[in-house]
Amino acid sequence: MTSPAAASPADRSTADDRAFFGHPRGLGYLAFCEAWERFSYYGMQTLLVLYMVNRLLLPGHVENVAGFAPVRRILESAYGPLAPQPLASAIFGLYAGGVYLTPILGGWIADRVLGRTRTITLGAVLMTAGHFLMAFDVSFLIALLFLLVGVGCFKGNIASQVGELYAPSDLRRADAFQIFLLGVQIAVIVSPLVCGTLGQQVAWHWGFGAAGMGMVIGLLVYLSGRRYLPPDRVRVPGIPRQRRRLATGEGKTIAVLIALLPVLTLGVVGNQQIFNAYLIWGDANYDLVFFGRSMPVTWLVSLDAFVSTVTMAGALGFWRWWSRRHAEPDEITKILIGTIICALAPLALALASWQQAATGQKVGLGWGIAFHVLNDIGFANVLPVGLALYARAAPRAVSASMIGVYYLHLFAANMFVGWLGGLLGTMPAGRFWMLHFAIIVGSAVLLFMFRALFRRRLAPSQEAEPAPALA
Repeated sequence: MTSPAAASPADRSTADDRAFFGHPRGLGYLAFCEAWERFSYYGMQTLLVLYMVNRLLLPGHVENVAGFAPVRRILESAYGPLAPQPLASAIFGLYAGGVYLTPILGGWIADRVLGRTRTITLGAVLMTAGHFLMAFDVSFLIALLFLLVGVGCFKGNIASQVGELYAPSDLRRADAFQIFLLGVQIAVIVSPLVCGTLGQQVAWHWGFGAAGMGMVIGLLVYLSGRRYLPPDRVRVPGIPRQRRRLATGEGKTIAVLIALLPVLTLGVVGNQQIFNAYLIWGDANYDLVFFGRSMPVTWLVSLDAFVSTVTMAGALGFWRWWSRRHAEPDEITKILIGTIICALAPLALALASWQQAATGQKVGLGWGIAFHVLNDIGFANVLPVGLALYARAAPRAVSASMIGVYYLHLFAANMFVGWLGGLLGTMPAGRFWMLHFAIIVGSAVLLFMFRALFRRRLAPSQEAEPAPALA
């Protein structure tokens, strides 16, 4: 059982609280805290593969990492013998995939043990420690463990606190999440410029240290605003919860949504490779010299975040314009269109690699811009639209659980990308990126088949939704 936090004596989620741009004051603290947390998260993630390949996994350093030998044996038992670059990709895949699993643990801790406020605070402390531990070879694996558990405690719970600031009938909630995510986008643009530049051009521990300082600021912001946050809910023992029952046919819908996950996994490999082998390939092959000075490859992550923000808004505007003139496609059709566009992104890198092989010159950044623009246009019609599909099509009895299930495709994609990235060192770059193109095209073919077979089941219902039965 949890009790209300002492620092949150009153429920602030009232329509009268408009201190932060017409929203409750607590939203400001949560938005700024989340922005700093994302600054630290993406700053560290931008450096992780480059740091492992260029320093940590090299002789003279890898021997110092506590517990690394058994971890390497486990990975090589699954992937075969691993040189530093494939090993770095595999480790990154495990970390990036685990980020989508640990929020389940964090939600359980918040619901059953500590409550949201204490769990978020615990997560921020663990992440702060993890960032600073990255500065030492010996504590690398401990640092990753702290970061994984910390993100799990933090990520889902702080988003739920945003929703709890508002009464069920308060229509400001949708705008609140837009404000909340705006801070995230700004952080994703800025953090590679700061942490990436420090890490690549000054010293690796400076970049990780900057990420750690960002998390310290986020923690201080959160703690200073605790009195404006919603109190933790109290669970009363002995009172059973009412549970919704599945209606006839809803089990088949769940089966279709679960079967769709591997298809979605294949469709996002190009996007998920951006923080992995793409940075290694880009650092070695892009012409990053401007006016006689070399640009850190990590700046491309900031470029991607900026392009992603623009294309997300552009996709929203385009479909609104389209719906005024034509029938708007359903979600599965939009995902299919987005996946086809995503496939063109690694195709651009394959063409650039073949041109480089023919001329012997570095790849121009025009190819990189083409990759990011095509990937982000496609991805804007895949990830958020997929989330909308699962939120709408999932039976109400298991709607929250199915959202968690949806994110499992990102876990699987990062695990797959961890293996796929290891092939960069064993095949020509053109073939490597064509493999990504083929995988994403394969996903599009499977999506077309799903659309043909299950479109009626996944389409929005034209009838009134029946009242669910309660156990």
